[in-house]
Amino acid sequence: MSRLAAVLLFCLAGAFAGSPTPAQDAASPAIRSVIQEQLGAFTKDDAAGAFGYASPGIQRMFGTPEIFMDMVRQGYPPVHRPQGYAFGTLRQEPQGPVQEVIITDAAGTQWLALYSMELQPDGAWKISGCSLVKAPPNTA
Repeated sequence: MSRLAAVLLFCLAGAFAGSPTPAQDAASPAIRSVIQEQLGAFTKDDAAGAFGYASPGIQRMFGTPEIFMDMVRQGYPPVHRPQGYAFGTLRQEPQGPVQEVIITDAAGTQWLALYSMELQPDGAWKISGCSLVKAPPNTA
C-alpha cells in the first residue's frame, strides 16, 4: 500500500496547470496512444503489456508486472475496467506533460485521471504516474 501512496503523492505534486509547448502538441497523438494501449492491456488483464507502458521508475518501484497489476486493480478500479474514456487537455507541468483523461467506470461515475508522461531516450513516451479523482459533475 505504501507504493500506491508514493505513486499518488508523486502524481498529485503536479496538480498545477500549465500550457502545452509546441513539442507537446506534436507529441499528443503519441501520448494518447500510449495511454490508450495501456488501458486496453488492463481490460485484457495483460499485466506484462500494461507494465511495458510504465516508465522505468514505475517499473523499478513495482518490480513485476503482477505486482503492478495488483496495485491497479486495488487502487485504480476505473482505470482497470473503464466503461469508456475521453481525452482532455495535454498540459505542461513542472515535471513534464500531463494528459487529462475522463474515465467512466462500470457504474457510470466519471473520474478525472491525470497521466504524467516521461519522454525516454529512444523517443518513446512512458507513463510515469497517474492520479485519479472523482470528476466534477458535467465534466465530459
